[in-house]
Amino acid sequence: MNGRTPGDLGGRLLVATPLLGDSNFERTVVLILAHNDDGAFGVVLNRPSDMTVAVVAPEWAEHVSAPAVVFIGGPVAQGDVIGLGRGGLRVSGPIHPDLGGLGTIDLNEAPTDGTHPCDGLRLFAGGAGWAPNQLEDELREGAWWVLSSVDDDVLTSDPDSLWVRVLRRQRGDVAWFANHPLDPSQN
Repeated sequence: MNGRTPGDLGGRLLVATPLLGDSNFERTVVLILAHNDDGAFGVVLNRPSDMTVAVVAPEWAEHVSAPAVVFIGGPVAQGDVIGLGRGGLRVSGPIHPDLGGLGTIDLNEAPTDGTHPCDGLRLFAGGAGWAPNQLEDELREGAWWVLSSVDDDVLTSDPDSLWVRVLRRQRGDVAWFANHPLDPSQN
């Protein structure tokens, strides 16, 4: 089970299905950072904002992956910033073994001057949270597909096409949903 406990979705992607019906999460791809009896927490990977990292957190600007903007991680605690990175930026432990060393970054500790090269960093304003059993209920209702991630998903330089790309690499019927129009009446 790749180090996962049964039912643990940590390190997996939640991809919004057309049935979700919540505009906060329409066509989103969420990386689950934590999932346990207390609920679940993750960040939306494909909602770049207009806020540049150079303005919001200039000390981290040279370390972020393109596009160099803060992403909207979700509707919960948008005043808090979460850093996810890979490489020498003092990653506080991998989020999940399947994610190749990706972990949270302590943004309160300034980066060193180029002595710790990194393979990528992304900043997220807020996150997506679920109370105990809330995510499980949404999964039973068909609101999300639970899918595996690949290296490029979290730090993609093309977040706008992530929902479609993740679906297209699936097998079977799920891949067909990549063609689902934003407005079904235009189908």
